[in-house]
Amino acid sequence: RRPMTNLVILVGRIARDPETRTTQGGTSITSISVVTDRPARKDGKTYKDENGYTAKESEFHRVTCFNGLGQNVAKYCTKGQLVTVEGRIHYTSWDDKDGVKRYGCEIIADKVDFLSKGRSSANEGAPDIDED
Repeated sequence: RRPMTNLVILVGRIARDPETRTTQGGTSITSISVVTDRPARKDGKTYKDENGYTAKESEFHRVTCFNGLGQNVAKYCTKGQLVTVEGRIHYTSWDDKDGVKRYGCEIIADKVDFLSKGRSSANEGAPDIDED
């Protein structure tokens, strides 16, 4: 019998500042959007943009962080910061106010590593990063 795994690793930039909310039960939830890029392709081949650079396609990933992890992300992360996210894919479905079935996908983070400093002084006291 082979073990099954649901593992996601993203390396990208935070697309907007973190947003935090607290549930009625006291659980802290912080949401971030992480953008990743990959080379764009036409007819199976990469191509150059109008500036001569390899054209890119961007994907935005919803990432949810709970409790202590979420509090650290909210405290030390800002838009534009490079991060690594490790977690799992989580799919949801719900009926909207009009009764239409909706679907969503998010990454539930187990770990977020800061690969660059954020843009604000709020990063004072943030964990050290390894910059090569």
